[in-house]
Amino acid sequence: MNNVLKLNSISSLAIKTLGTNYTVTDDCSNPQAVLVRSAVMQDWDVPSSLLCVARAGAGVNNIPFEDYATKGIIVFNTPGANANAVKELVVASLIMASRNLIAGAKWAQRLVGDDVKKQVEKGKSQFAGTEISGKTIGILGLGAIGRKVATAADALGMKVVGYDPFVCEAAKALDFVTIYDTMEEVFATSDYITIHIPYSKATHHFINADSIAKMKDGVIIINAARGELVSTDSIKSGIEEKKVRCYVTDFPDADCLNYDGIIALPHLGASSAEAEENCAEMAAQEIKLFVEEGTIKNSVNMPNITVAKNKAHRASVIFSGEIAINVTAEVTNKAGISYAIIESDSVIDADALEKTAGVIKARNIF
Repeated sequence: MNNVLKLNSISSLAIKTLGTNYTVTDDCSNPQAVLVRSAVMQDWDVPSSLLCVARAGAGVNNIPFEDYATKGIIVFNTPGANANAVKELVVASLIMASRNLIAGAKWAQRLVGDDVKKQVEKGKSQFAGTEISGKTIGILGLGAIGRKVATAADALGMKVVGYDPFVCEAAKALDFVTIYDTMEEVFATSDYITIHIPYSKATHHFINADSIAKMKDGVIIINAARGELVSTDSIKSGIEEKKVRCYVTDFPDADCLNYDGIIALPHLGASSAEAEENCAEMAAQEIKLFVEEGTIKNSVNMPNITVAKNKAHRASVIFSGEIAINVTAEVTNKAGISYAIIESDSVIDADALEKTAGVIKARNIF
């Protein structure tokens, strides 16, 4: 029986997907796997039994995945599982910001008296907005979410431009998207900018005073990726200078609240029943494939690897450098840590493998 620890509430579909060979609880001292959504794991006490962590979502800034690789722990995410939910939130944000819906709704809720209809007709002009049809949307990051946003924007009559330093073939196939070589070209041409890139040290506050200065006057910026990608102070300065018309963020902090020109949403991007089920199912499948077959799919700290079953017994080894072991298949991450699958017709001694110089972790799979 394999123990799976939940650090957050997860859809019951994860338990169903894992099946009867797994015990899923929110209190376990020796888990082989962890299911997590938003729990911060940087200071979490890692048990020696842990083999893998599956994040039910795309972002993994709450998991020290690089450090986990050095401990022989594989970290998975669920790219694309919540893409439709985030896309819909971005479309809603486009319209909310363009038509001043939030400010207008707040104003209307405060109306009193028997002449509300007259007050509405008299005061509605202060919330007059603009239409999105015919405007240009710049999409930063053309992964699973960015491509869905692009398709939706095109259907709404928008001109679509984008940038992605690692643009994939699926993005190139969107013939209605003009893909620029630089982010600056997106800044210069877009009425709306929506962010769909991962957070890292390199992308911290990449939306800042310098980048905002390169944007069109009156730009609307939507952040459904990560709060740390955007400098709130720079956004506020941009709003005061009328460079930024509105900033919509799904990752507000105290500095974003109750500020004219900022729409703060309570991290609703993946908060749909469908997205939560999709993420839970994918995360559970990743754990199941890894535990039962040694397969790595959608890992953020180790390349993918799949090996068809050819022999009766299989073990996996995680190591650094070179080891004196014959392996069936092997992958290596950017930090030089390798993962290998070993197959044999005879039983493999994983305990002996783990004592080999350079080996971080070894286990028998079947």
